[in-house]
Amino acid sequence: MAAGKVIPMAELTDNIYNQNLARHEPKMKLWRSAGLMLTYKCNCACEFCYYHCGPDKGGLMAVETAIAAWTSLKTLAGDAANIHLTGGEPFLYWDRLIEILERASHERLGKVDLIETNGFWATDDKVIHKCLSQLDRLGMHRLKISVDPFHLKYVDISLVRRLARVAIEMLGPERVQVRWRKYLEEAQDIPTLPSEQLEQQYINSLNDYPCRFTGRAAGRLAALRASQTTEEIATKNCRTDFLGAKGVHIDPFGNVFSSTCSGIIIGNITQKPLDKIWRNFNPNSDSLIGRLFHSGPAGLLEQAKTLGYKQSEKYAGKCHLCTSVRQYLFEKGVEQEVLGPEECYG
Repeated sequence: MAAGKVIPMAELTDNIYNQNLARHEPKMKLWRSAGLMLTYKCNCACEFCYYHCGPDKGGLMAVETAIAAWTSLKTLAGDAANIHLTGGEPFLYWDRLIEILERASHERLGKVDLIETNGFWATDDKVIHKCLSQLDRLGMHRLKISVDPFHLKYVDISLVRRLARVAIEMLGPERVQVRWRKYLEEAQDIPTLPSEQLEQQYINSLNDYPCRFTGRAAGRLAALRASQTTEEIATKNCRTDFLGAKGVHIDPFGNVFSSTCSGIIIGNITQKPLDKIWRNFNPNSDSLIGRLFHSGPAGLLEQAKTLGYKQSEKYAGKCHLCTSVRQYLFEKGVEQEVLGPEECYG
């Protein structure tokens, strides 16, 4: 793509669902961002991980898959297209990360907006300088450093602080996002905390920074916050979640997830370009996605119960119920074209 050329966006009416709506009805938004998950592998196994990432997981995104996703997002969203690279932990596969950025630079696809890391690799200033200089040269706009009680169970806070300090010196504070800075400055020695104190740290973090209870977060964390009955959740559908999603995540195998709804496959970019997936995506369909669209996770509950699912008395919200039910359906081999991959289900 020629530098400086203005690339137009698709129109909302290009989407099959939007074509049948009256002018006043809410439309499905255009996807303008895509998080490319280089891998499910991570040196951490955080309790709040949306994707069940961990040291025992795998997958590595091919360069061709990443570039195809990047290119088709630009076809869809034009110059508003926004790419970020994530995982898992992308720095575990440094060479692949660099390959993708070099290819994107060669193809003139523009800057990558954000690269995420937990900072486990920041062992000394020289290493950090070398890595960040290369990323800066290849067009990284911002570095995002994950720091919270969940990550700090696995990553030494001194490494994270070193990375934040050097990154801010090199790139400037506006190009370094620390999530969450509070824990960078006030972090306790998380690995040494007794179980009860660690649990309280998790609860405090959830109070300060709420998360979706999907993936591994639908386990121990969700149980700590379970306070809603299925009757209360039954009134909540997923219509606005699908229609309002401004972007997608794409896993190492090309599976496309709406926003952070991990484990619900709405397409695969190795089979169809992302722009065509958006154009053909109709959440108001006769499928598991259609049931979520109209009835939320309660729409999946009866099917699961006929297969033997035992519901809990309380859930932390609709995402917790959804993940719990989908986990059961996945284990029963139901809706395999939509529920997957295995990495998202523990």
